[in-house]
Order: sequence, then structure tokens, then C-alpha cells
Amino acid sequence: MGRLLLVSLPATGAVIYRCKHCDTPLAYATDIISRMFCCKNGKAYLFGKLVNVNVGEKDDREMTTGMHTVCDIFCVACGCILGWKYLAAVEKDQRYKVGKFILDRGVLVAAASPAAAAAAAAHGNGNGNGNGMWQQQQQQQQQLQTSGDDQDSDEESSDHQD
Repeated sequence: MGRLLLVSLPATGAVIYRCKHCDTPLAYATDIISRMFCCKNGKAYLFGKLVNVNVGEKDDREMTTGMHTVCDIFCVACGCILGWKYLAAVEKDQRYKVGKFILDRGVLVAAASPAAAAAAAAHGNGNGNGNGMWQQQQQQQQQLQTSGDDQDSDEESSDHQD
């Protein structure tokens, strides 16, 4: 087997979503288009860009928003299924999804880039204990992971794979 080459995401200070199983970087939080989607395992995000994924076979699937042509996406490092990529949509109002990705929230971990976390821990917030900014960043990460949990479930435009 050949050598695994992963695309690294530069440390911009933004939150990076990673594979839950192997910690491979997948996307920046700024690449999320919508948090109001569903998959068969629960809540999901619609992303515009991803890295470190492989695509599977093309498949036509009937979803809650109509017929779509999709292909499953897998983590390039561990091979776990992450979600799917939209290739085509029958309904005209659903064509905005074409070329975009659905990631199951259950297989994602949100984390600040290592450089941003180290910088925050080193600088502190001037309160004498040196970890105020780090604590703020940890709170922001927790809010990102739990944000919208109550409001996601009733969204009409969410897709659900049957």
C-alpha cells in the first residue's frame, strides 16, 4: 500500500472539523453553509468545501426534499463513512446543493487549530492566571458543538436519507 498523503489545513485560528475516529482534518467551520440538515444518524452540516475524503459510487436516492444523485464520502485515513456529496438534484429549488457535502455530526469533532490553542494558552487575558483566553476558546468550542441543537430538528429544508 502506498504512503498516505493528507491535506493539512493551515492554522488560521478558525475551528477545524476533524474525523472523530482518526483526527484527520476535514474542513474549517467557516465552510459550513447550513447547520439545518439531517442524515439517517441524526443531525448533519452542509459544507461547501472538504479535504481528505474519498468519494464512493454514484447513487440515486429519494430524500425528504426529493430525488438526488449522490455519492458517499469516506475519510481518506480511516475509511469511515462521513456523509455524502450531492451530484445532481431533480427539483430546481434543490440544485443549490449540487457539489456540496453533507457531514454527519456524529462522526465530527470540532477543535481549534493547534497553533491558535497554543497562542491563546500562552498569552492569557491579563487576569494573572494566564489561561483566561484558553478558557474562553474552550467555551466557544463547546457552544459551537452544541449550538442549534434545539432548533435543528424542525427545519423544513433539511435532508434526510431514507
